[in-house]
Amino acid sequence: MHRSSLHSHNDVDDLFSSNASQAPTKSNLVVNGAHFQSQGRRGNERDQKENEIPKPRLAGTSIRRTQQRHPRLSTRMYHREPFPQPPSMVDLSDISAELPPPRASVSSSADRPSYLSTQAFWLALYFCFNLGLTLYNKGVLLRFPYPYTLTAIHALFGTLGGTLLLHNGTFLPAKLDPQETVVIVAFSVLYSVNIVVSNLSLQLVTIPFHQVIRAATPIFTILFSALLYGRKSSYAKRISLIPVVIGVGFATYGDYYCTLWGFILTLLGTLLAALKTIFTNVLQTPPSRDPIPSQNPLSIILSIRRPHLHTLALLHVLSPLAFIQCVVLAYFTGELSNVQHYASKEMTFSKACALALNGCIALGLNIVSFTANRKVGALGMTVAANVKQVLTVLSAVLMFDLTISTANGIGIALTLIGGAWYAQVEFMERKRRTTGQRKM
Repeated sequence: MHRSSLHSHNDVDDLFSSNASQAPTKSNLVVNGAHFQSQGRRGNERDQKENEIPKPRLAGTSIRRTQQRHPRLSTRMYHREPFPQPPSMVDLSDISAELPPPRASVSSSADRPSYLSTQAFWLALYFCFNLGLTLYNKGVLLRFPYPYTLTAIHALFGTLGGTLLLHNGTFLPAKLDPQETVVIVAFSVLYSVNIVVSNLSLQLVTIPFHQVIRAATPIFTILFSALLYGRKSSYAKRISLIPVVIGVGFATYGDYYCTLWGFILTLLGTLLAALKTIFTNVLQTPPSRDPIPSQNPLSIILSIRRPHLHTLALLHVLSPLAFIQCVVLAYFTGELSNVQHYASKEMTFSKACALALNGCIALGLNIVSFTANRKVGALGMTVAANVKQVLTVLSAVLMFDLTISTANGIGIALTLIGGAWYAQVEFMERKRRTTGQRKM
């Protein structure tokens, strides 16, 4: 009893050493006594006897005795004062100094695995979705031969998926001013016209010829990058594209019969594909602070204020426009009336489910394609598309039990080697740029 009393007595002396050195005023003693008088009535007889013993009245004595009698009030002893002050007398600066610092907000990307941000991961997803959709489209178009309507279904599912992700808070909606809206509408027209020209050219030329001309897309990408950005690709990159282009030519070796109008449309489609890839990358890249070289005549296009959109925000804005444009194209080409007849006579539940699954795969491909484009770059995506063409040939051979000639095998090997070569060159150049920025 005496040890615990002495221990608590010493603790209180240490806590209130600053108050003990000051003489208590009359008002303080009256307030202290009134505060603890009601609490002291609940003490036992031994506490009352101790209170009857005359003791010298020192500063803080009533506080010590109350602390011993009522452990409930011990929490008050850890405040700066023996009892709380009125709110009007609280010094907020002292309170803010005692509060712990706020916890730093953790970004959602910190919880994600590191491989989710790598180029290899998104390129692998791009190959899987692109191959799956290409093979699936071939199967669907055999029973649903309406390419414009099928593209409209893809855009419709992109609209529905983007709206659902927006309501879930996955991304913020795009806020576009009138000039940025014009840029988005122009890009959607480029997107739709690219599909139209590609479908028209496929009706006039053979698939091997179409694939060979499409293999020249990296060349147009390098050309437009030089005209728009004023930057030239490195010598190693240009050399690595040679086996890619030659390889696709050998891999698709066959009947190259075509008409002049078919050749022009195929070449125009390749040019539009390169432009679409570049502007997709531009819309997802922050504007450069460096001045655009004035000697490039086409560089004025990049001087127009354009939105810097998230991948999903770009998909959410672009999909409704593409859907409307594809429906309009289907209407003017007479395809929409054929679709209405097909829906009333031949549509079944299983076919509707197949079209819905096709739209879901297209939605996944759009998300993966836009994300991979932002991470890899325009030229890297064109090379990846060429490698995808070769992998499509391999998949078709395995699935449909086809045979390939020696020239086709050489072409497949050259394309894969060229794609790996380009990836290695791109990786080394990025590594050198990163190292140079760290040194600066």
